[in-house]
Amino acid sequence: MTQDSKRATEKRRRINLTSKEISELLAEGIITIILLLLLNVSILVVISSVINSSPSLTNAIWDSKNIFAERLNTDLFWNGRNFIIPFFFLLDIGVLYWRLIRRYRQMQLRHIISELHYIANGNYDHRIPFELSGDLSRVVTSINGLVDSTVAAIEDERKIEKSKDELITNVSHDIRTPLTSIIGYLGLIEDGQYHSEEDLLKYTHTAYIKAKQMKSLVDDLFEYTKVRQPAVPVNFSAFDMIQLIEQLAADFELEASKKNIQILVQSKVDSLIMDGDTEKLVRVFNNLLTNALKTPRNTDMQKNRAKERTAGLSDAGPNLTDSKKRALRSIQNKCSGV
Repeated sequence: MTQDSKRATEKRRRINLTSKEISELLAEGIITIILLLLLNVSILVVISSVINSSPSLTNAIWDSKNIFAERLNTDLFWNGRNFIIPFFFLLDIGVLYWRLIRRYRQMQLRHIISELHYIANGNYDHRIPFELSGDLSRVVTSINGLVDSTVAAIEDERKIEKSKDELITNVSHDIRTPLTSIIGYLGLIEDGQYHSEEDLLKYTHTAYIKAKQMKSLVDDLFEYTKVRQPAVPVNFSAFDMIQLIEQLAADFELEASKKNIQILVQSKVDSLIMDGDTEKLVRVFNNLLTNALKTPRNTDMQKNRAKERTAGLSDAGPNLTDSKKRALRSIQNKCSGV
């Protein structure tokens, strides 16, 4: 089960108050009750003083009691405590409830802040698990959603950075191949190791092609800062697979001859049009040939194409170890996917 599904199925729970917080609530209630009782007594004393000091007010109250008692035929109105005490009691209950709820909300907010500090310390897999109501519930939901978005953004940024690093590593590795060919062919020209004008043109043309390939790789290296998604886009275009393989074989001819290795190009058809990203395919086969040229000498390497549009690499060298043979079979399977 993934972390997201675990968080989705996590059962929310109510906030459990600590013994200290329960003591604070009890103390808040007791203090509130004492203050309300003192306030009630004070109000009763003030009302009694006002009534006793004003005979007209006393007569008005007496007449009102008499009227209500006669019309309703009851003695309930003769005693004012029958109304004042229940009124004060209900008012005190309301004030006490309001005070305790306000303090309880403060304690809930304190627990939420504590959970936020825990998440901020690097525990990004944690979410606030409290089951609340009202505004605090919306606050908790918003905080959890914000943490999810932040974690997703951090993961995306890590993938982008990893993609950039892989791009730099791959391009830096791929630059070695054309650079080696350029140095090799220009060295032949510099030493005059060519037999005819045709050889000279062939060497200069190959060096020029490899220089353009190297420029493309350098451009990719400079564009790594523009990468904003983990997957590098693939630019499909139609090309001749056989012509591409023959060009690669010609590019590696000099390096292969130095190691007494022969690259054989075999094809059952003259042309094989395919759709794909030629730049990335060239990198794949460049890396395959570069690694293949590192094998022992007296080895024949072949590039085969068939009508089913697959490419394969085989090595008939007698000095291959079992591990290299397994690696070669793995490369063949990858080439079949291409």
